[in-house]
Amino acid sequence: MDVYVENRLNGAVAEMNLLKKIKRKGKPPVIDSGVPASCLEKVVTPEQALERIQPGMNIFLGTGVAEPRTLVKALMASEAPNLRDLELIQLVSFGEVVPTQDLHLQKYRLKTFFSGWVASEAISEGRIDLIPSRFSRIPRLIESGQIPIDVAFVQVSPPNEAGYCSLGVAVDAARQAMEQASLVVGEINTDIPITFGDTFVPISDFDLLVYSTEPPVYFQRWSVDAVFDQIGANVAALIEDGSCLAFSIGPVFEALGRHLVRKRDLGIYSPFFTDPLMDLVKSGAVTNRRKENWRGKSLASYGIGTPDLMAWLNRNPLVEFQGIDKVFDPNQIGSNSRFVAVHNAHKVDLSGAIALNSGTGNMAVAQGVVMDFLTGAELSPGGRNVFALPSRNRKGGPNIIVSIKKFSSSSSLRESVDMVVTEYGVASLRGRTLRERAMALIDIAHPDDREALVEQAKTAKIIYPDQIFSAECVRLYPSDIAAEETFKGGVKIHFRAIKPSDEEDLRRLFYRFSDESVYYRYFSPIKTMPHKQMQKYVNLDCERTLSIVGVAGDSFKERIIAEARYVKDLVRPYADVAFAVDENYHGLGIASYLYKMLVQLARERGLKGLTADVLASNKPMMRVFEKGDLTVNAQLDDDIYKLTIPFDD
Repeated sequence: MDVYVENRLNGAVAEMNLLKKIKRKGKPPVIDSGVPASCLEKVVTPEQALERIQPGMNIFLGTGVAEPRTLVKALMASEAPNLRDLELIQLVSFGEVVPTQDLHLQKYRLKTFFSGWVASEAISEGRIDLIPSRFSRIPRLIESGQIPIDVAFVQVSPPNEAGYCSLGVAVDAARQAMEQASLVVGEINTDIPITFGDTFVPISDFDLLVYSTEPPVYFQRWSVDAVFDQIGANVAALIEDGSCLAFSIGPVFEALGRHLVRKRDLGIYSPFFTDPLMDLVKSGAVTNRRKENWRGKSLASYGIGTPDLMAWLNRNPLVEFQGIDKVFDPNQIGSNSRFVAVHNAHKVDLSGAIALNSGTGNMAVAQGVVMDFLTGAELSPGGRNVFALPSRNRKGGPNIIVSIKKFSSSSSLRESVDMVVTEYGVASLRGRTLRERAMALIDIAHPDDREALVEQAKTAKIIYPDQIFSAECVRLYPSDIAAEETFKGGVKIHFRAIKPSDEEDLRRLFYRFSDESVYYRYFSPIKTMPHKQMQKYVNLDCERTLSIVGVAGDSFKERIIAEARYVKDLVRPYADVAFAVDENYHGLGIASYLYKMLVQLARERGLKGLTADVLASNKPMMRVFEKGDLTVNAQLDDDIYKLTIPFDD
């Protein structure tokens, strides 16, 4: 270990052991703790600090784990006559120390910038004032005096030997509040970690000091059921090596962290640093090497989590805490390429509009928080905004609906929604029409909700009035079919079962075919493939038909480049097969790969063999069958080879 680091760590241990001996009630005895003697005179009881408050003052309170709970509890309990008509300003109200149900309106009024926590109901009922704002702008509002601050209550770590305290795990706008306040009170808490970044303040900046008698606010880890685990896996599949991520809290992120451990060179530029992020850093998946700013360090403004997380963050050089003016700055966010902002969602409608979560546990989804990261992801080269939610809520109601207008938390930002993820898959919305969006979202809704959504979408004139829907195929959809293969030249293709929302993409594939390819595939010179015909092709009779598509490109630029299917014979246990591959992808071995997939899937489903009709002039297709591992019996009939391919049992 580096000698300097070792000395610092040893000093920190000695410092913490010494401070733990300090009495935690009343004014502590004067001891030699590295604090200048002049500053020891500032140490008072919470009640003595409150005597300096005057009626009508605006008091800034630290947020989250940094909430100065001893001072706030004393304020709530006091009946002193000077504590009247106060305004309490807190970026996020947790509603624990400052009650939201029984507000003493003659004593204080609470103002917050965030409605996503337990304050949401109190805000809607007029008991708490909400200040709508992007989080990145809050420090400037305080600096400019538009939001006046008279008093700042800030929780800090014990001072080090040089007389500096750390703001710990909530570096939001505390610095700006301290600069504007005429009275700054520091609450020293020995349980909060000392963190690196823009966190250190000299103890001389405080007018008064009190010692905390309360533990910090901790958050237990979220349990993850099978639904959220699958959502996490689906989101993780969208994140490439070298991506930069923003995390929040909740079961989606608890699951997501587990599915990212095999990624490489991830970067963290996040409003919150959490237990799942701690695990992800420990796994080695996070290196922060490819970030444009704060390279080599995970960046955050808040630490939210368990005591284990707080202990891990203590003096940890891998994590940098900065104010929200920097962490939430869209331009700085967007300077990181492939920035992926993952957001919780409450509801999504068929246009892609999002209703954000509200209520306990949904800290990072208020529009003021989301806006900065939405914009940052849009500015990022290769960036994307991903909204994740289960297909149904806890009561069994649908989370994908026709319209979200009735929800107070609805957002008009559908233009910024790139992807929506449920446990049933991913709906890519960027660049798609409203009709295409609706079909993609219906595909990832709960299977039992899809038929009603199709009918409601028809009534609302969102999709075609003659849109086909097969309830039976929804039940039989082979969601287990998923494979990825790299072909000649490093071309990576993902294979999956066909979906109804593939209609437009398959239609475009048809128009990329040459006349010869169309004739080889359909045995007739077809010139057009309108909706009426194509929708029959993608809405299958899943009892008889199985179709696989090959998809090239990333999740934004992906397009279907191949399709293979079989249709079961009505009489014998055989199925007829057919293939189509984009001409730009010929010669890579894609048709041969699809053939092997169909053989395996047919066998698994109890079939005894395959058949195919191939034009005699279609020599490339004949070679696909001939290179396979099965015996091919061919009979030439009117320039068409009739192939029979029995499986060797």
